[in-house]
Amino acid sequence: MSVLRNEAIAVSGGISFSPFPLSNMSGMLSTTVVLLLSLFIASCAAPQEDTQTEPLTVAAAADLSPLSEPIGALYFQTSGKRLRFVIGSSGMLARQIEQGAPFDVYLSANARYVEELAGKGKILPDSVRVYALGRLGVWAKGIRIQEARELLQPGIRRVAMANPAHAPYGEAARDYLERAGIWQEMEPKIVYGENVRQAAQFAESGNADALISSWSTVRPLKGELVPENQHAPIRQAGGVVSKSARRDDGMQFLKMLGGASAQALFREHGFGLPSPTAPGSGKAATP
Repeated sequence: MSVLRNEAIAVSGGISFSPFPLSNMSGMLSTTVVLLLSLFIASCAAPQEDTQTEPLTVAAAADLSPLSEPIGALYFQTSGKRLRFVIGSSGMLARQIEQGAPFDVYLSANARYVEELAGKGKILPDSVRVYALGRLGVWAKGIRIQEARELLQPGIRRVAMANPAHAPYGEAARDYLERAGIWQEMEPKIVYGENVRQAAQFAESGNADALISSWSTVRPLKGELVPENQHAPIRQAGGVVSKSARRDDGMQFLKMLGGASAQALFREHGFGLPSPTAPGSGKAATP
């Protein structure tokens, strides 16, 4: 199994401690060009294999990065086939799918992106399903954050979060601060990462004093789980890319994600599980 980290090529100009987004449209287009070129070169350089023996390419939201290896191992155990993960922000991956990126399956941290792509014919509508419920976490260096207003204290100068323009956990983080009534006061402190992994790296490197991000990235830092009623629900959904030549394998993979073993992995990494009886669970409703 291989993991291509989209965030490694998504940022131009290096790390910036500006409250403004790090990327622009030209950066998004260059990301897609580099991704397509790298995959094309790899396909030319490697011996040609039968399509069914090549890895299934999964475009996955960055909050799933810690799960890439165990999910890959489980898929190989159950199918005898391999996975290739491309990790990035949900919104950026969605744009790449619209532009024809050669992915087989899309796993988003927000069901909306998958549903919108299905409405445009880019994702098979019958394949769309919710695979997990995201949880938000908050961490601050040397401080246990019990409520959002504690992030206003002078000792916390920079707060990292994913860019809400294309990262669902960035949207959730902003919603958390808005519900607490402190978004405008907090905005000058915000350091945007392209995705949750990069936001976590700001905190891990000491370049940010606090982090609001997915629980899967905050939990290793010994942060706090934000109560579900303090931000909008995060329904994580996936679907099979319409142009994929591996539709059956993609459907099998998504079915595996809904099975007991995969759901146990999600729970172990701090995700909530969709209730099989709740509206919108299992299969995400199309718009």
